Amino acid sequence: MSATRPRAGHFSILYFASAASFTNKSSDDLVAPMKLSALLDQLEDMYPAIKDRILHSCALTVNLEYVDIQADADMLIIEGDEVAVIPPVSSG
Repeated sequence: MSATRPRAGHFSILYFASAASFTNKSSDDLVAPMKLSALLDQLEDMYPAIKDRILHSCALTVNLEYVDIQADADMLIIEGDEVAVIPPVSSG
């Protein structure tokens, strides 16, 4: 989990690599509860074009467990949860 807890009634979302660059942030706190599918729409409202430019190629975790954006669309993110947006990583 992250070092700081989200505010009461919220969950945290952490942005890494290109997701952090796109949002100009390392994290946000969002109101809980929220379905995973609604989270993607919320992020698109907050950061227009994030779905096409960033999220289409990212992995998502909820409480350090990878989730499938399509198969887990109805998953409920609750107060205190931690979501991470993890872009692909390459090495050279």
